[in-house]
Amino acid sequence: MESGRSCPDCGSSNLVDDSLYSQSQLVCADCGSVVSEGLLTTTRSEEIQGTDVRYRESTALHKQPCYNQIQGLKRVRALCRILRFPRVIEETAESLFGQAYEHPSFLNVSLQKKEVLAGSCVLLSSRQHHWPIAMGTIYSLLEASEHTMGMVYNELVKILNVDAPPNHIKDLLESHCHQYKLSPSEVPEVFSESTARLVERAAELLELAATTWLVTGRHPVHVLAGVVYVAWLSLNPCKARLAVPLARFFKVAKVALPGQAALRVVELKEVLCRLGRELPWLRGTPVEPRTVPTLTADILKHRVLLMKKAMRSFDHELQASPEGPPAQPLACPEGPPAQPLACPDPVAGGHVQEEGEEVTLRSVTQMQASDWPSTEASRSSTECPQGQPSPSREASPTERTATSDPVPENNWAKRHLFVPPCTRNPPKKRRVEQVGPEVTGYEEISDSEIEGYLRTPQEMDEFAEQQRRLMSADH
Repeated sequence: MESGRSCPDCGSSNLVDDSLYSQSQLVCADCGSVVSEGLLTTTRSEEIQGTDVRYRESTALHKQPCYNQIQGLKRVRALCRILRFPRVIEETAESLFGQAYEHPSFLNVSLQKKEVLAGSCVLLSSRQHHWPIAMGTIYSLLEASEHTMGMVYNELVKILNVDAPPNHIKDLLESHCHQYKLSPSEVPEVFSESTARLVERAAELLELAATTWLVTGRHPVHVLAGVVYVAWLSLNPCKARLAVPLARFFKVAKVALPGQAALRVVELKEVLCRLGRELPWLRGTPVEPRTVPTLTADILKHRVLLMKKAMRSFDHELQASPEGPPAQPLACPEGPPAQPLACPDPVAGGHVQEEGEEVTLRSVTQMQASDWPSTEASRSSTECPQGQPSPSREASPTERTATSDPVPENNWAKRHLFVPPCTRNPPKKRRVEQVGPEVTGYEEISDSEIEGYLRTPQEMDEFAEQQRRLMSADH
């Protein structure tokens, strides 16, 4: 009831507020006369207090996603389900795609880049949840280029300002090994191998490759492909397997062959050959890359001690070389000295028994790193006892390079056995040609130079004599 006002027709003060559509009116309850009508225009406070929904609130604030954004979300869900990701990774990828799609950097781009953006969000989500997946798997599913995928992924991480922990190569090993179709139902029995054994042996070889600097700066897929191939050869080193080349192995396993896998295989076999020559029952016997898979099990079992002995032998060869400079002594790791390898027992299958061996992988790596010519303390460290290398055993390419070629003093990698390959054979620097002084034609000519162009009296007489002879000969 409205207080303080009365109906002009009947004088009653019984007035009620009657809302008609969007207008409010005062109506007399006794006679039904309209006392006052509401205005079409209202104030801001009245609109806020009202219950009517405005057009801007129903549409503008709740923007519907466009067609390309809907297709991008469908692609994100499809990739997550193809890769069998958990629901939490799929939800994170959808959230990342929604945030990135509204950013100005990804609004006015091509459809291909928006499609790659969906794959980049899936990759970023998997890395945030520590799910091992490689970038190559994503862009192969999208049929996109590696360059475009890497560029969009780096831009995505920079724009969203999120943490993107990279996958370790060991985390990718198990998922990579499951790609090889080596079950007895798919390949012949001599080529079949269980995935569990393949993962176990490949993990040991990958650890050896990482310790000897074969993983540093390399594409993970190429390294994993080479490691899996050598592991498959070493698990059953029969004549049939040893005769299978790398390309045929990938064809049998129904996996695409990476481009640089052959080089990784050569480097890994070279390291295995260098360690296999240190086995005590192979002194004087050449170890070739073709037959080194037969010794891989023993090499991996005693790799720590074999690496230590190989570095000592290499250091001794450098000191005995007349052409190269004397190598710095290797520092002995802290702790009790390692016991020598015992002779193999024929009954035990040629395995070596180690007693009292307490040398760890970290100590061997520190031993080699302490020999680098960066500190004077490592140069004055205690020398380890040097073993006499066998003169009849075959030298590896690394040994031939170190012993036959003069070792330059500025290349410290030539004086160490296990170093990154890029430091052992560094790229040649481009020669910068020295540019002489610029010649403009306005330079001053000295008097001595001018005199050099003038004829002497003797030359003038000789020239006149020749002219007279030519004229007489013509007549």
